[in-house]
Formats: sequence, structure tokens, C-alpha cells
Amino acid sequence: MKLLSVIGQYLVLMSAVFTKPVRARIFIKRVFEEIEQIGMDSIWIVSIVSVFMGAVLTLQVAINFTSPVIPQYLIGLSARDTFILEFSSTIICLILAGKVGSNIASEIGTMRITEQIDALEIMGVNSANYLILPKITAALISFPILNLLSIILGIFGGYLIATATDVVSIYDYIYGLNYMFVPFYVTYSLIKICVFSIIITSVSSFHGYYTFGGALEVGKSSTKAVVYSIILVLLFNLILTQLLLT
Repeated sequence: MKLLSVIGQYLVLMSAVFTKPVRARIFIKRVFEEIEQIGMDSIWIVSIVSVFMGAVLTLQVAINFTSPVIPQYLIGLSARDTFILEFSSTIICLILAGKVGSNIASEIGTMRITEQIDALEIMGVNSANYLILPKITAALISFPILNLLSIILGIFGGYLIATATDVVSIYDYIYGLNYMFVPFYVTYSLIKICVFSIIITSVSSFHGYYTFGGALEVGKSSTKAVVYSIILVLLFNLILTQLLLT
């Protein structure tokens, strides 16, 4: 029953979020502010993780492909498909759930306990729409860009390790990147990360919005936001894979 109550509370909040903003100019301004906070501030962590994981993944695959029967270009193919299908959408979103999700929950939670949200409502402002919709919109714009950046940098990381070592030749690696490329895989990855962006921002906002108490409760809400966002991302990853790839 508690789960149904929480789901109902979440749906009620989202019905208040997804309404037409009163002033489009203010909404657009807030979206750009959130893009900077959610998207641009996450570029460095996404870049570092993607480059190193691309290098490590390529190195590990090359070490395990020791049989002369296995063509070396499969190393590049494995790195490409792993990043497009899973790493740059799901794993990056798990990282962003920790960084972005906790930040959103703590920000809105702090506004709740300091009565800033109550002040907005007293002035007749739809606080849910004003605070949460720009974050969801900014994530829908930023996360797919971060996804594509992660794919490019992950493949580049594999290229760097191929250049620095002799685990695979540059020719075989590049040939593997082009071998049997399926464009729909990129579309699939972008669909996943758009869904995940809504999950992370809305769930984190929900936990922050319904924070009551003091500073300790803000910390608890932030932790809950990250945990539940990760669980839902993994669940919807399974559902979307079943729907889109089978």
C-alpha cells in the first residue's frame, strides 16, 4: 500500500509539473541555467570515465582474444557496440544519477525546508512546474549530447590504447569500428538515455520536493533519490532492451 501511495503521489506531482509555464521567457531562461548545471558541469566526468573505460575495455578484449582463429578486428567491433548499446547510455546514467540526481534532490529539498517553495506557492506560482520542468527539459537536451560524446570518447580511448600498445593494429581496430555497423543501435541508445534522463530528474525532484524536517532529512532524500533512480534506470534498461532489440 505504501508503494501505491508513493506512486500516486509521484503521478500527482508530475501532473502539476507538466503544465504550460506561465511565462515562456522565464522558463527558457531557467532551462539554459539548468543545461549549464546539469549538462555542461557533467562533461568533465563523462569525458574522463569514457576515455579510460574505452582504453580499458579495448585492452581487456584484446587480451582475451588470444586465439589466432578470432580475427583482431572484432576488438574494435566489441568496443564500438559495447559503448553504443550499454556503456554510454546505461552506465553513464548511473554515474549521472549520483552526480545530477543528488544535486537536484538536495537543492529542492533545501528549498523545501527553508520554506522557499512555500513562498512561491503563496505568490501563486506553480512551484512544481517552476522548479522541476526546466530540470527535466534541460536533461532531455543535455543527456543525449553527453551520450554521443561518451560514445566518441570511448572509441577514441580504445584508439589511444591501440596506438600506445601493440594489442591490436590501428588498421584492425578501425576496420572493426566500421564492420557491420547498425545505425539503429545509436537510435536505441538515444531513446534509452532520454527515458533515463526523465527518470533521474523526476525521481530526484520528487524526493527533494517532499522533504520535510531539517538538514538530516535533505541528506536522506538525496540518498533515496540516487538509490531509486539507479534501480529504475536498471529496470527500464531491461524493459527497453526487450522492447527495442528483440
